[in-house]
Amino acid sequence: MNIKIICVGKLKEKYYKQGIAEYSKRLSAFTKFEIVEVPDEKAPESLSVAEMTQVKAKEGERICQKIKAKEYVFALAIDGKQRSSEVFAAELQELTTYGHSDITFVIGGSLGLSPAVLQRADTTLSFGKLTLPHQLMRLVLTEQIYRAFMINNNRPYHK
Repeated sequence: MNIKIICVGKLKEKYYKQGIAEYSKRLSAFTKFEIVEVPDEKAPESLSVAEMTQVKAKEGERICQKIKAKEYVFALAIDGKQRSSEVFAAELQELTTYGHSDITFVIGGSLGLSPAVLQRADTTLSFGKLTLPHQLMRLVLTEQIYRAFMINNNRPYHK
């Protein structure tokens, strides 16, 4: 199995990098794991709706270029489908059982994901209605992927 996270922007904070590095190391026992960063668009505080749409479209193009045809794509979105950790783990297990060995997660920039990315996605994933910084979301997602592997391998971490 290959798991990839495509995200917008560079990770700056050392503590996020350290957390992600730790979970990446742990994941290496179960899967090939990679994080692909695409450049973000400059987005000042006061953008018109048209400018926001343009920013998301440019970021979306960069994201879509990193997705291969055979990849099963989860788009992270506030209005996406919420799952418990156990249901998420079972879904990952089922995907691999039925031939999806390349799974990609997409985290958009500060304005969210473009319609093109959402259309390409096979499903959406939400961690709730709370708004989280996309850098923090990268860490939370990496931890949840690791948790899913622990659940699927009957390891005690998830309790």
